[in-house]
Amino acid sequence: MRGWGTSAKSIVFGSFLALSYQVAVPPADASPNRQPRQLPQTAYERYAAAKYHGRTMLHGQYAHAGLSCVPFARSDSGIAVVGNAWQWWDNAAGIYARGSVPESGSVLTFRSNGRMRLGHVAVVSRVINPREIEIEHANWWGPGMHGGVARNIPVVDVSEANDWSAVRVGLGEAGHFGSVYPTYGFIYDRPDTGVMVTASGAPAPQPQLNPVPSDLRPPTERGWHTYEEVAEAPAASVRNRQTVHLASSHVTDPEQ
Repeated sequence: MRGWGTSAKSIVFGSFLALSYQVAVPPADASPNRQPRQLPQTAYERYAAAKYHGRTMLHGQYAHAGLSCVPFARSDSGIAVVGNAWQWWDNAAGIYARGSVPESGSVLTFRSNGRMRLGHVAVVSRVINPREIEIEHANWWGPGMHGGVARNIPVVDVSEANDWSAVRVGLGEAGHFGSVYPTYGFIYDRPDTGVMVTASGAPAPQPQLNPVPSDLRPPTERGWHTYEEVAEAPAASVRNRQTVHLASSHVTDPEQ
């Protein structure tokens, strides 16, 4: 009995020391000198912060393998338009209101182009400013994106009139945006009144972004700065022992 009492006292004393040590050492996050981290305010800042802290949340959350953009947009927005993505804009006429002003819950409709024959639709999850929104969409081309759902993805309007007729979608790299995609505008979850929703103020300044990889709009819709004047090397021909230089110039498409 004596030996048992000594052992029991040792166990109790050891447990007390272990408990005292856990209480005495506070977690690192509870340090009084630790300042709360300021959260980024815009999608550009969140992109940079995500890369700096080694997170990948801005790549989006991927699920529902094989889900295309159309059924996802219907389910996520409640806007039940029939047809492929490129047909949504016309098929919504007379049923849902449409316009060029982003609203949370509206559907951004992408036009058919050389890279997306069936177009694309995405749901606006947040409006940051007149030129920037965040979207949720499915089956967007990109690393790890095929067949998945991406959330918190920034999109910027790069149209000259700030009418959301041309956009660039955020990539997985911090602060980088992809090619210029032509769009129709937004479909809203309310009845069509026959009047397009348009902005009443002056166009907001265009944001400064990384160089455009490619412009998928028709050539007639691209700004002058997307074209490059190229002068060909002069060709020479001899007529009556006199050299005549023939020079020509033409406009080339930077995508070709």
